Amino acid sequence: MTTAGLTFDRLAYMDRLREAGFDEKQARAHAEALDAALRDSVATKADVDRLETKLEAKMETLAANLKVEILRWLFVTQIALLGVLLAAMKFMK
Repeated sequence: MTTAGLTFDRLAYMDRLREAGFDEKQARAHAEALDAALRDSVATKADVDRLETKLEAKMETLAANLKVEILRWLFVTQIALLGVLLAAMKFMK
């Protein structure tokens, strides 16, 4: 099995298992199971890099949206404050 950043040599793994006392059938079954598990569940550096890029883009979008919301809130509160000030000035006269 070979993917970006991950290499698993099934033949070498089977040889080690046979040297440790496993028969051919057991060694092959273990090697195939480990190969499938690694292929299906181990993240490679490329996987992590893609995720990092997506997360950075998402964070930039969220930060931009947050800035817009803050500016909107500041504008609305300033308008409300101006209204209160004008009302107070009119009431004082």
